[in-house]
Amino acid sequence: MTTLEIAIAKIKKLPAEQRNEVIRFIEFLEFKVGKPSDNQEQIETDKKELSFAEVAKDFIGCLDSNLEDLSYNPKYMEGFGK
Repeated sequence: MTTLEIAIAKIKKLPAEQRNEVIRFIEFLEFKVGKPSDNQEQIETDKKELSFAEVAKDFIGCLDSNLEDLSYNPKYMEGFGK
């Protein structure tokens, strides 16, 4: 019996919670050596980085409010940066 077969047989005997703990430990070991696990999504590095404003453009101005922009209120900005 190979080491892998022995490990699989022992893992099969464990309760579900401990099997999940074994999986988390294996994922930790993969992370430690810098190797992503199969279930993690690969991030494409060739994509253009987006600013927060570009990502949030659909949400800008979506809330109706009677509040003014506080940055234009002189009383609010009094003493700012001192």
